[in-house]
Amino acid sequence: MRSPAAAAIPIQETTRADYRGVIGSLLFIALFLFVAISLNPFYDLTVLSSASITTDNSNKFNQLLFILLPFGALGCGLATPMRGTFLQPRWLLSLLFLWLVFVSLVSNHSFNSLKALFVTSLIVLGANAILLLPRSEKHFAKLLAVGTLACIGLAYYGIKFLPFYSIHSAADVAEPMHAGLWRGYFPHKNNAAAAMVLFSFCGIFIFRTWSRIVGLVILASATFFLMHTGGKTASAMLPAIILVGWVFEKIPFLRMPLSFLGVAALNLFAVGSSLNPSLSEIVTNMGIDATFTNRSDIWKLAFNAISEFPMTGFGLKSFWRTTEMVYGGQGLETWAIQASHAHNSYVEILLIGGIPALVLSLIWFFAVPLRSFAKITREGRKLTHTGRLFLRIWLYMIFTVCLESLFYESSAGYIIGWFLFCMALFGIRYEANAAHMEEPASPKREIARA
Repeated sequence: MRSPAAAAIPIQETTRADYRGVIGSLLFIALFLFVAISLNPFYDLTVLSSASITTDNSNKFNQLLFILLPFGALGCGLATPMRGTFLQPRWLLSLLFLWLVFVSLVSNHSFNSLKALFVTSLIVLGANAILLLPRSEKHFAKLLAVGTLACIGLAYYGIKFLPFYSIHSAADVAEPMHAGLWRGYFPHKNNAAAAMVLFSFCGIFIFRTWSRIVGLVILASATFFLMHTGGKTASAMLPAIILVGWVFEKIPFLRMPLSFLGVAALNLFAVGSSLNPSLSEIVTNMGIDATFTNRSDIWKLAFNAISEFPMTGFGLKSFWRTTEMVYGGQGLETWAIQASHAHNSYVEILLIGGIPALVLSLIWFFAVPLRSFAKITREGRKLTHTGRLFLRIWLYMIFTVCLESLFYESSAGYIIGWFLFCMALFGIRYEANAAHMEEPASPKREIARA
């Protein structure tokens, strides 16, 4: 329902608020597109990548925008009455990121680790700030439509006009076996597939809240692109998450089994099968590749490293493709040293910050959202369309990262999933505590009424 105070706002104050709304809208779109696309989209996979550590090879202008856009969105968001809700729960986030600062300082590559931590912290900040910019659910849908349409449009533009940089080919250095599969402006087909699933959820949300035509266009174009990425897991998860989300919403006592216990079971069978022959045999008998497309070698290498530093880990961007990893002699034993990440975000967190980082992350990723959903149910409220969007993004991400490393990402081309996941985490909390309002009438209409 519309706020009663909206009709009593003086014309001059309404106009000023409208200017803030325009600035906020521009910041929303700019930040969303910068995170989703970056200034340097499209990747040449035929060039041998460096084996050294990398966090950000962008130019100074790109780095400047990485700072200005999140803080610009924050500044605009703090001008709203919701400024006191920013970065909650603060005690948990403070503990988590202070621990990550500590492990970065003691890392063998502290500069790279701190740099990556700074970038991923900006993503977290921006993901929360961007939620304070829309005036209403409908306005949020409009802004999201602009962002997702631009991303999908650029991906198709690449397929049509830049196929060398948008479609995997046999000339790819790392994975020539993916030849013919679409990736758009993303660095890998799996990144493209994950993004298209998330964009599909946005399309459904836009269909339900603002425009059926625009929503259908986004949903159809995203799913069509998804099918051409060859991402079988992502394609199967799109309808599965919609179904699981419906069950999660309607049957509260299944929420813990569907989310936390479901992720734990998937990790047990996936990662566990690489470490335990008995589990591997069970998975194989189920007709599933027990190596999970050769990920098992990567997980074995990762857990060998974790056993050396179980409490502190190695810091962000301080394990894979470091000089110690590449030239330490392990290459004689396994090809997994060529990997750029653990292909499992929960394993990656152990590598980044050890057991304390994993425990704090699990509280943030699972306990806080589940508590928020419980509060909504306890108060007898139903999820709004916005809340349903956040639920689907959250569910998809906690499951898909069992086979990919997307949490705490700081590399261009990979961070859209982490950004939208953080947005969902903060959004779910807002859903549990905030009242939803319709979009206020424009200043011109208020003047006309006067």
